[in-house]
Amino acid sequence: MSDRQPPRRRVPGPARPARPDARRRPAPGARPARPRPGQGRPAVSKPLRLGSPRPRLRLVGLALTLVLAAFVVRLFQVQAVDASTYAAKAEQNRYVGQVLAADRGEITDRSGVALATSEDAYDITADPTMFAPGMLKIADGPEQAAALLAPILGQEQEDLVKKLRPKNTALRYVKLASRRTPQVWKQIKDLKSALAEKAETDKSSPNVLAGVFSVATSKRVYPGGDLAAGILGWVNSEGKPGGGIELQLNKQLAGKDGKIRYAQSGGRLVPTAGSTETPAVPGSDVELTIDRDIQWAAQNAISEQVKESAADRGYVIVQDTRTGQVLAMANSPGFDPNDLSDADPAALGNAAVQDAFEPGSTAKVMSMAAVLQQKVATPGTHVVVPNRLHRGDRLFKDDIDHPTWYLTLNGVLAKSSNIGTILATGQLGKTQAQANQVLYDYLRRFGLGSYTGLGFPGETKGILAPPGKWSTSQQYTIPFGQGVSINAMQAASVYSTIANGGVRVQPTLVSGTRGPDGQFTPAPKPEKSRVVSEATAKTLAHMLESVVDDEEGTGTKARIPGYRVAGKTGTANRVDPATGKYHGYTSSFAGFAPADKPRITVYCAIQNATRGSYFGGQICGPVYKKVMEFALKSLQVPPTGAKAAKLPVSFKQ
Repeated sequence: MSDRQPPRRRVPGPARPARPDARRRPAPGARPARPRPGQGRPAVSKPLRLGSPRPRLRLVGLALTLVLAAFVVRLFQVQAVDASTYAAKAEQNRYVGQVLAADRGEITDRSGVALATSEDAYDITADPTMFAPGMLKIADGPEQAAALLAPILGQEQEDLVKKLRPKNTALRYVKLASRRTPQVWKQIKDLKSALAEKAETDKSSPNVLAGVFSVATSKRVYPGGDLAAGILGWVNSEGKPGGGIELQLNKQLAGKDGKIRYAQSGGRLVPTAGSTETPAVPGSDVELTIDRDIQWAAQNAISEQVKESAADRGYVIVQDTRTGQVLAMANSPGFDPNDLSDADPAALGNAAVQDAFEPGSTAKVMSMAAVLQQKVATPGTHVVVPNRLHRGDRLFKDDIDHPTWYLTLNGVLAKSSNIGTILATGQLGKTQAQANQVLYDYLRRFGLGSYTGLGFPGETKGILAPPGKWSTSQQYTIPFGQGVSINAMQAASVYSTIANGGVRVQPTLVSGTRGPDGQFTPAPKPEKSRVVSEATAKTLAHMLESVVDDEEGTGTKARIPGYRVAGKTGTANRVDPATGKYHGYTSSFAGFAPADKPRITVYCAIQNATRGSYFGGQICGPVYKKVMEFALKSLQVPPTGAKAAKLPVSFKQ
């Protein structure tokens, strides 16, 4: 057996299936085999090829060019072609400011009853530039708006047109009407809204009221009408005070206005644009010393008597004798501060403190006070009163001719004798000049020739010349109330001084103020000064009782059943303010009650009564009685029950 192995034979195995994508690798240097006829080309995957970016870049560039071109064209239109039009429209979309009116404080009586208050109201305003043809696209915008507003505002159409088309074309604000009720503004607002809705659907129908606006404010209202009008004064349509407490205490009542600044467009608020606001500070309430019920009684009584006597005017003052507080101050004729259109200009104001007049015999109480205080006579001192008395260059008489009267000093006051008063005051000094100086000093102490202290607008302090300037006749007429002038408040204060034991308390009309925080601030305490002694005041009170209680007295019509009444009549020659000459009479009555424990003073004066009697006791005595009776009952002042002191009026020779 040979060692050589026979060669192995290759055994053919099963054939491998060909991969579809398999290729026969050619030998190196060999040419690739060509497919046989009839045999397909083997499938081969092609690589992904990207398109060219240039067309798309050209498209985007073209689009951007067109957009920028549009912006350029629009910008050119806004800034060059239509610049003025867009500027005008932009002007309408701006911040505007308005005043926020402060709520005016109330004026109340002593019990808190409102005498003057305020209600919501609106000032109707307009922006004239919004009525221009360029804005409304019509030429007669002001005329159309005025035609709609005139019947609502109660104004002439022509007047409204002038406001809506002012000469100053740049004017942005005019006031069409002041302090209209909320109902009026609602009517305008509803009409304005209706026009706006129509304008949105019909472009040819502009809203001619788009430039009309409102400003919230308030309107002054006086619930009592003419009650206490002379004291209160009034506030005009522009919100300005026109007299009385409204003017005197305007700073406290008015408060402080605020302001608001906001964006508006086309006459409408832009809520998303924001606003700035400074709130208004409300005014303080003012509480008066006036008692509403007593004020009504006084006003009613004086009005009836002025009408019955066909007089020019009259006034009544009621005062608390202990505190000096004025409980009532009534004038007739008066006025309604709610509507001044029919008011008599002469009746505006407060005549009770603004009229200066010669008081007549009510001033004799001051002469008697001086005589008693100086101890030159007593109530029982005998005074022989002739029918005529020659002094200086004049012959003096009483109001009636009479035989020689034999009167006590008390009787001189009770019968209101001019001659007896001259004789009594002549004892005040060794010479007439000395007597004049003493009397003058007492008149000044009682408050004559000085302001009362009320601080009331237009108040007069009257006329009291120094004694060195008294004429020959004044030396003898001033003791009985002629040749000197006062106002009604001064006259009432004289009697309150006697009633208060000889101490004068400065009259007051305001109790205090209540701020927006509810804090009450009382008015300063009134000044006090002693004029005569308590004994003198008490003696005078007894003497004044004789005027009312004694059958020979001149004030019997002022009697009040159950009460002791002290009073004095007055009938003075009156200086006509129109001519400066004496014409007619000033009739008056002054007094207090209860006489032995005084609580209330009442003073009444009537100017130039032309029908019936003109004597003070006859026409003012009844007014005094009505008012005093009401006041005593209203304040629940009981009678003292004590019997009146019966001082002698005359003596037997």
